[in-house]
Amino acid sequence: AEILSSRKSSGDEDTVIPTAGLSVGRRQILHYMSITSWPPNRPWITNHAGLAYSDNGGVSWTKSSVIWPNNADNRNPFQMGSLIKQGWWVYLFGTAAGRQGAVYLARVPQAEVLNKAVYRYWNGKDFVAAETAAQPIVPGPVSELSVAYNRYFQRWMMVYLAPQRDALVLRDAPSLTGPWTGEKILMRGYGFPGLYGGFIHPWFNNKDEFYFMLSEWPLYNVAWMRAGLAAAPAGDCGNLLSDAGFEEQGTNPGLHAPWRLHGHGGCDRNLGFSHQGSNNAFLRHNKSGWNDISQNISVRPGQRYRFTAWVRTSSNHRGGTIGIRRPDSMILCKTAFAHLGTYTPITLDFTHEGYSTEMQAFIGMQVQNDEDTWIQIDDFSLLPR
Repeated sequence: AEILSSRKSSGDEDTVIPTAGLSVGRRQILHYMSITSWPPNRPWITNHAGLAYSDNGGVSWTKSSVIWPNNADNRNPFQMGSLIKQGWWVYLFGTAAGRQGAVYLARVPQAEVLNKAVYRYWNGKDFVAAETAAQPIVPGPVSELSVAYNRYFQRWMMVYLAPQRDALVLRDAPSLTGPWTGEKILMRGYGFPGLYGGFIHPWFNNKDEFYFMLSEWPLYNVAWMRAGLAAAPAGDCGNLLSDAGFEEQGTNPGLHAPWRLHGHGGCDRNLGFSHQGSNNAFLRHNKSGWNDISQNISVRPGQRYRFTAWVRTSSNHRGGTIGIRRPDSMILCKTAFAHLGTYTPITLDFTHEGYSTEMQAFIGMQVQNDEDTWIQIDDFSLLPR
């Protein structure tokens, strides 16, 4: 039976879909999204997201006055959600509609969960009243996320679909505000075509394993899954970068998400060129100009970090840089390197100032005089200090 009504009119309100739920006392709460339409080959569009509640064990539901209206560019960050209770608070993790956004965080006292005016939004340093001040705690794109506390590891776990990687991924953190580690792949789409969801069951999080619900499209079946967990190796513990050693690049040529390539380069697979493991990234070109690889990150203002990459270069290399920049390419901090005959760690210590948390970690080289120049890169790390 339909539990939340919709107008069922494409371009107006095609449908209403719950995205998360919890109970506060005897009251049950649903977070839902109101779908405007499903444009082909584009993110779906929502009118708004909101909360509905039931006081009779889910027999009937009422849409509350708590809504998050979507904006003109379809990017309001609370259109899909995951709800968590901790202490006196209800926390709402949110993303934009259509599998395109980063993760944002809001909270409200449990007793005020149906009072929109009391919600506060994480701005990178604190929870504040202005929704527009919210800053990402995890870079996107993220879809259908779920969050739960694992008592065995005493860490928060976050599972979601990473659409650009066609995979369900896991991040973990010591607190809800982070810092959240890089993505660890749970399952890939080639084993489960059309996978999405990954909703963590709240009852079984006291061991080195957890259970989650996996959905598949267009089969529209839901599978009950179990995943084993293991302590991360010391060198990976807390690393905020995903696929830091390029071991998850698969067999397709080129360099793939979560990394981005600007210019000329790729991934060496099983060629014996890596610092550790089987793979490494490279940049190489014989025309003057800039080439780099980068990854989106979320950092906390005022936090000290250490960014490290292992690098070796051709003998004529002179113009290498690692650094942190804004999404608009404005460089905030950097360090240079020249010829490196063997793999050498290049390290940049920095403290991020300001409130914006969206950044890019990058490494690049400047080819000079049209000389064939290369660098090989492996084993990144980005760690809070």
